Amino acid sequence: MQGRDPVDFAKHIEYPVGRAFVTLGRHFMTIKFGIFVAGLGLLAASAPVFAHHSFAAEYDTKKPVNITGTVTKVEWMNPHARFYVDVKGPDGKVVNWNFELGAIPVLLKQGWTKNSLKEGDKVTVEGYGAKDSSFTSNARSVVLSDGRKVFAGSSAQAINN
Repeated sequence: MQGRDPVDFAKHIEYPVGRAFVTLGRHFMTIKFGIFVAGLGLLAASAPVFAHHSFAAEYDTKKPVNITGTVTKVEWMNPHARFYVDVKGPDGKVVNWNFELGAIPVLLKQGWTKNSLKEGDKVTVEGYGAKDSSFTSNARSVVLSDGRKVFAGSSAQAINN
């Protein structure tokens, strides 16, 4: 034991693991690298949580929107479903609106399915416009092409009540 570095010696001690013995010597760096990669993975997985926004940060309850148009695209994914509607303005120009819906579990509880909205459906949407006055809105309710009015899972309901 004389002349050996104590740190080097600790890396070569056999540690009992169950019925086997593990020598950390040559696997020491691999274990540290594995812990580092796992930590990075957890950090990357938590990024969408940090990216989530509040209703008040993006939308304005003082800018009500009531629009009728044709669905051009539906995105059924977390954290919010979205759909896009072409709307013809009074000047005849067509504008594509981006509507944010609630979270998928909330929509499912409200009776939505992935096929509730399809490209080509004519819909009427009530909601709240974006603070930046873009053609973006948080949908509060949607009248579907079959005439049913469904709640859109808007987080604005909590603000207004």
